[in-house]
Amino acid sequence: MKFGIDYFPDAHPDQVSARQYFEDVLDLAGYADELGYDSVKIVEHYFTSYGGYSPDPCLFLAACSQRAPRMRMVTGAVLPVFNHPLKLAGQLTMLDAISGGRLDVGVARAFLPYEFDAFGISMEESRARFEEGIEALIRLWTEENVTFEGKFHRFKNVTSLPRPTQRPHPPIWIAAVVSPESFVWAGERGYNMMVVPYLGEHHELAEKIELYRQAYRDHGHEDRRGPGEVMMVLHLYVAPTRAEAREECRAYMEQYLRNFRASAKSWTGRQSGQYKPYSGLEQMLNDITYARVLDETRAIIGDPDDVAEQLSYVRDT
Repeated sequence: MKFGIDYFPDAHPDQVSARQYFEDVLDLAGYADELGYDSVKIVEHYFTSYGGYSPDPCLFLAACSQRAPRMRMVTGAVLPVFNHPLKLAGQLTMLDAISGGRLDVGVARAFLPYEFDAFGISMEESRARFEEGIEALIRLWTEENVTFEGKFHRFKNVTSLPRPTQRPHPPIWIAAVVSPESFVWAGERGYNMMVVPYLGEHHELAEKIELYRQAYRDHGHEDRRGPGEVMMVLHLYVAPTRAEAREECRAYMEQYLRNFRASAKSWTGRQSGQYKPYSGLEQMLNDITYARVLDETRAIIGDPDDVAEQLSYVRDT
């Protein structure tokens, strides 16, 4: 099992300036590197306190790679639906070069209606844009003089620069939470998985991960390159005693929940065939209290023994 740090900036200018936020988290990344953590990861979101301080994970990770010369840099995740593949391909390989070949590329579909609305993109195109975007990235990284005829993007005779430092390209991780189809799709193509257990039950997530592993095996990827990897993103807080950990963490978890609920309000009155389970996201989040987070191990919070036990449970599940 490897350990990394994940930045999801639930911050707002009324709380902390962007300058101060990034000074703090870059310093923290340097400390994590010294302590032996394996990776640092950051999201792509827009416009609100739910991740809005990180519209460009590549830019942050380029700076981070200079503070943390050993850890791997993880996009968690870039959103092809809002980015042209020609631009994104070059940004990512530039980051791969700047970091000395330490990039892991996490990609996701996006799921917040207000982001789609702002970019003028239909949510019904989400999966098609996602899959097309990844296909274009792979071709731009592994071929020269690429001509691409997609539904959303077309270009002729393009050679993307810089070329990848890692060959044939940086490892790809598919971020998924709810849709079983995304787990199967990733397994069929031999990608790694990036999952967030926060929204679901552990047994449901275990079933989806098994769908991924089965698809990965059935398509021969395990025989060629070994088992696919699964990255889990969990809130974690440890203190000398369980009581201290739960009390000290309360304000931070409740702030995260408030910001997540606020972002989910954009689902009110919305339906999408691409995101059927998400129509109930606001109510689902309203039902999650800090007490439930603790009782259902939706986050890992406690004393050292608690945390070790819960991490072992996550690993074995």
